[in-house]
Amino acid sequence: MDLCIRPIGSVDQDVLSFLRCKLAKVFGDCRMLIPMDVPMDAYDPSRDQFDSTAILFKIRPVCEIVLGVTEVDLYADRLNFVFGEAEVGGNRAIISLKRLKPEFYGEPPNPSLLKLRALKEAMHEIGHVLGLLHCNDPKCVMHFSNSILDTDIKDWRYCERCRAVLKRKGIEVNC
Repeated sequence: MDLCIRPIGSVDQDVLSFLRCKLAKVFGDCRMLIPMDVPMDAYDPSRDQFDSTAILFKIRPVCEIVLGVTEVDLYADRLNFVFGEAEVGGNRAIISLKRLKPEFYGEPPNPSLLKLRALKEAMHEIGHVLGLLHCNDPKCVMHFSNSILDTDIKDWRYCERCRAVLKRKGIEVNC
């Protein structure tokens, strides 16, 4: 599988390296692309957030799957915020590290926790690109995260049912 990461704006290099390494182990390959600027036309000053859908469609699908990673706060239509968004069955996904950082919630920085949360959100959004929908298993990475607590509860891997769906589609994952 041709999987690429596209940094959007300035992004923590340790997190990017961690994601590239972990995603390569799961999907067989993962390349880092050159960063793109945060599209300022996606910014909504009344919310002090960026429209994830607007950014998502500005990511050029130069690989089979392109995962955009940003540190700006994202929202989507009718939602207060999103950790990420994906083009279900398409080529593009995006995650934001902003609300994955413990310091966003008044906690001290924790690089290990941030990396794990970022991996969970990356796996979730890539799962959508691969055609997976939300899973009812609260431990599955495809379970919907309504809050950071939901993200912390779930595993970073796909459950047995979701892996079976991928396998039926001819997609093998190492997790």
